[in-house]
Amino acid sequence: MSFLAGLHLETWIAFNVFIFAMLMIDLFVLHRNAHVVSMREAAITSAGWIALGLAFGVVMWWWQGPGAAGEYFADYLIEKSLSVDNVFIFVIIFSYFAVPAAYQHRVLFWGVVGALLMRGTFIIAGTALLSAMEWVLYLFGAFLLYTAFKMFQHSEMELDPRENKVLRLVNKIVPLTQEYDGQKLFTRINGVRMATPLFAVLVVIDVTDLVFAVDSIPAVFAVTRDPFIVYTSNAFAILGLRALYFLLAGAAHKFVYLKPGLAIILAFVGIKMLIVDFYHVPVWASLVFIGVVLTVALAASLLTAKELDPMEEAPLPDPLGLLSDSGEHEERPAKH
Repeated sequence: MSFLAGLHLETWIAFNVFIFAMLMIDLFVLHRNAHVVSMREAAITSAGWIALGLAFGVVMWWWQGPGAAGEYFADYLIEKSLSVDNVFIFVIIFSYFAVPAAYQHRVLFWGVVGALLMRGTFIIAGTALLSAMEWVLYLFGAFLLYTAFKMFQHSEMELDPRENKVLRLVNKIVPLTQEYDGQKLFTRINGVRMATPLFAVLVVIDVTDLVFAVDSIPAVFAVTRDPFIVYTSNAFAILGLRALYFLLAGAAHKFVYLKPGLAIILAFVGIKMLIVDFYHVPVWASLVFIGVVLTVALAASLLTAKELDPMEEAPLPDPLGLLSDSGEHEERPAKH
């Protein structure tokens, strides 16, 4: 296939082996035992992932030159800024399912693995599509403008896990228990293999990331068509998402201007795609614009620091009413 002609299989294998090694160290060394991730641990881990992502950009500069490095940094900044929005979703999901803090890292770990596989597939498919039909780029641009408009319209995060049809389909295939069993995604009850609520949370997180990928993947294609740069920038942004969640989750409600800021970034990228035949926005200009918008949005949010009502914790067991025939569940007082 022509769109893969410039790719080196050895490079892809080496990078994915590196990512796999980092994930294994994270799973079996840093988080072998379930524990509540402290703010200090989250800050150190987040700084480590960011440093690793930036270091890879330096490697790209040395290996492929400043042009490729600039494209990588621009894509990484876009993905990193959009991934911050995921933190709000994770807060809602974990609160709704009342996931114990000690088990949240494990489900996010497997969520990251699923996200890498899905985004890799999206990137290869998107590269093939753009290679075969250049005009698809205009569709991507129009879609990003539409997404930006919807973001401006709905400043609040809207998510109701009960409306997740994929989750209901999973429950028909794999029965769900009403109780957590440590960090296990599956357990056995009376000899029957069943999924735990933690598996239900994983499904919701992966489906949610799939929706986010539909926005973010077209956005990075506005900067470069190189699938390796797109994939590596996505990978490093996603790998640092878990630590970012534990670092920002407690203060997520304070970032009131983040969503409008992300909407402006998406609108900028969409316009960049639509005018590509008339004017090519330099990579450095994209980097500066995205960096300034994100900085202003975060700074304005922290200065304002409006206190929002804390989210209510949904009752367990059977938070979605999946185990009842009627699909309705009785409200029960939360246990303290």
